[in-house]
Amino acid sequence: MTGTPESTSLTALQKGLLLVSAIALAVSLFLVRNGGMTESPLDQLARRSLAPEVALSNGKPTILEFYADWCEVCREMAPAMLAMENAHAGELDVVLVNIDNPRWLDLTDRYDVTGIPQLNLFAADGDLRGRSLGGRTEGELNTLAAALVTNAPLPKLTGVGGSSPLPEPASMASAAGPRSHS
Repeated sequence: MTGTPESTSLTALQKGLLLVSAIALAVSLFLVRNGGMTESPLDQLARRSLAPEVALSNGKPTILEFYADWCEVCREMAPAMLAMENAHAGELDVVLVNIDNPRWLDLTDRYDVTGIPQLNLFAADGDLRGRSLGGRTEGELNTLAAALVTNAPLPKLTGVGGSSPLPEPASMASAAGPRSHS
C-alpha cells in the first residue's frame, strides 16, 4: 500500500523542518561554545600582527608581546591588548610572537624572554625603551601605549604582574640519540 501524495509531502516537510532544526542547533552550540566569537582575542591579535622587522622599521612605536597559546595569563590579558590596539589603531603596532614557534627563537634569545607574557616596548625609531613581564590591565596597557605614541617617559608600573613560567628545556641526557656515546 503506497502513501497518498499528501502523506508523502508531509514527510518531505517534516524532513525539511528537521534539517533546519539541526542546522540551527549546530550553529547555536557553536556560538555558545565560543562565547559568540568565532576567533579568540589572542588569535585575532596574532593574525593581525605585522612581522617584527616590519613593525620595528615602519616609523611607529611598537609593543612586541611574547606569548604562548597555552599561557593562561596571555589569554586573560588578550581582550585588554585587543582593546588597547583598537584604541591606538594607526598610531602603534602591536606584534605577537609565539615563543613555541622555532621561527622566533632568535627574538626570544635577543630579548632575554624568561617568562610570559613579556612586552617589549619600542620607540617609533625601533629603539627598545622598556620591558614589562607579566599580565597588565587595560588601563596599564593604555598608559604604556600613550607614552609610546607621545614619546613620553614610560610610566612606573608597580609590581610585575602574573606570568606563566616557560617550560624547562629537555635535559641533554634525554635528548641523546641511539648513536650517542654519552
